[in-house]
Amino acid sequence: MPNFNLPILVVDDAKFSGIMVSRALTNAGYRDVRVVNNAPGALQTLEERSVSVLIADWLMPEMDGLELTDRVRQLDEQQNHYTYIILLTARESVAALVEAFDRGVDDFIYKSDMNKQLLPRVFAADRLADRQNTLLANNTLLIEMNQELREANIIDPETGLCNRRYAMERLSRSLREAESRGGASAYVLIGIRNWQALKKQYSKSTLKAVATGLSRRLSTLIRPMDAVCRVGENQFAIVAHFPNSEPCTTSAFRRILDGINHKAFKTAAGFVSVESAMTLCKADVEHGTPTPEEMERAAIAGLMEAYETRRFTEVSPHLAAPTP
Repeated sequence: MPNFNLPILVVDDAKFSGIMVSRALTNAGYRDVRVVNNAPGALQTLEERSVSVLIADWLMPEMDGLELTDRVRQLDEQQNHYTYIILLTARESVAALVEAFDRGVDDFIYKSDMNKQLLPRVFAADRLADRQNTLLANNTLLIEMNQELREANIIDPETGLCNRRYAMERLSRSLREAESRGGASAYVLIGIRNWQALKKQYSKSTLKAVATGLSRRLSTLIRPMDAVCRVGENQFAIVAHFPNSEPCTTSAFRRILDGINHKAFKTAAGFVSVESAMTLCKADVEHGTPTPEEMERAAIAGLMEAYETRRFTEVSPHLAAPTP
């Protein structure tokens, strides 16, 4: 059954012709039919409110039907909408019709057979325009849902560990707990110094196996109450909380560094050894509560130093320079 609320715009510089088309549609039951006398007026009307079907004369002054079609397609892209375009024409040459289809015209009505063709063409346009706009709306919804999922996602798909987003949330909770109940928060950043060399030597599947092996090993080396996250391609972070600051030192995490460096990872390409470096960033109430981002910046700076000195470094979040 036709949708008689279908928004239709008729564009014809010959007022009589436009009124005839509009009257035929209105008599058929369509309730949302507008008429304009030129292409610029049609574009202004479409910018104010889109329509599902546009019926326009091919030959018009200022801007013909093909030029109008080009402009409407640009407007459709901007509005994420599809307008079904029908041109009224007396031209029946194949070459002319091929050109029009190439320009984005959907259908034609020959003026010599207007009375027979108009309503069947509009009925068909109704179904096709509705289907196309439903697809566009669903695609937009899927894009928005995917964006929301990406924003809410806390899992690294390659290793199954939590990602940087979760690390920052977990660190934020630890800092709040230290501020209200005392204790210390630790952010331990682990980097693989020879990762770029490994990328040149091994395939992606081998590197994935190494990353997965690293995640599993780190998960067994940390304390049960701590969290390990993959925060970069070759960087992992441990977020830990201590009831007091005294045991929160590099010594508490030394075995993790040794556990990575002293045992190779078995892959399909053979055993692969990694060279890791670590830095500890610690915060407690006595020295003021930093933000998670300040701790992260300090840890990154400390890791760069650890790469150079090959030592397990400890840094203060209060020495971190703000990002430019």
